[in-house]
Amino acid sequence: MERLQKVMAHSGVASRRKSEEMILQGRVSVNGKKVTELGVKVVSGDRIEVDGIPIYQEQPVYFAFYKPRGVISAVSDDKNRKVVNDYFTGISERIFPVGRLDYDTSGLLIMTNDGDFANVLAHPKHEIEKTYVAKIKGNPTPEDLRVFRRGVVIDGRKTAPAKYKILSSDRAKGTSIVELIIHEGRNHQVKKMFEAVGLPVLKLKREKVGSLNLLGLMSGQYRELSKKEVSQLLVEAKGK
Repeated sequence: MERLQKVMAHSGVASRRKSEEMILQGRVSVNGKKVTELGVKVVSGDRIEVDGIPIYQEQPVYFAFYKPRGVISAVSDDKNRKVVNDYFTGISERIFPVGRLDYDTSGLLIMTNDGDFANVLAHPKHEIEKTYVAKIKGNPTPEDLRVFRRGVVIDGRKTAPAKYKILSSDRAKGTSIVELIIHEGRNHQVKKMFEAVGLPVLKLKREKVGSLNLLGLMSGQYRELSKKEVSQLLVEAKGK
C-alpha cells in the first residue's frame, strides 16, 4: 500500500505537495469515492481519478528544454498564450515544468512527469545552483556587485549569498553582461536582485541547473536526459 499523494506524484499528475492540495480540494476520488483527507492509502488496481479523469502509472521521463522568451512555464493557459508543453506534441506522458522561468526569460527548464523528482529539485532546502546570464543597464565594477555575496534585501527578505562574474561591459552602450549563480527560486529573484543595486535587467537567460546545461539545444528544442544526468541532479540537490 502507498499513500495516495505519492501514487499521484509518480503518475505525473503533479508534485506530492500539489497532489495533497488537490486531495484537500476534493478533486480526487478512489474507486468512485471522493477523498478530502490526507493519509489515504491505495493498492494496485484501485481506480484513482483526478477531476473525473483516471490516472495511470507512467514510466518517468526527464527532458532538458530550451525555453524561448514569450512562453509561459505552465502546461496550459486560460488566455491561450503559448506554454512550454506546446513544444512537446510528440510526448504521450503528462509532463510539467520543474519550477518556472518568467515569461520574458529564456533558457534551461527541466520537464518531467516525476513529481518526487520535481519536488527534490524545487524544494527550498535543496540548494541546487542555477546559473543565469543577464544583460543589464549599467557598467558596474566587481566591487559594486560585492553585496550579492552577502545577500540583498528583496520583498522585505534577504537573499542567500550568490556568486557573480562580469562577463563583458559595453561603455558606449552603457550595458554589461553578468553571470549570477543562485540556489533559491523566489519570484523574479534575479531581476529584483539587480534592481536592488540600481541595475535594471534588459534580458535574462538561465544557462544551467546544477551541472545540466543547454549544450546542443537551440531555442524551442528539447532532449531527453540520461539516467546518469538525472542521478547527478539528485545528488547535487540532496548533497547540499
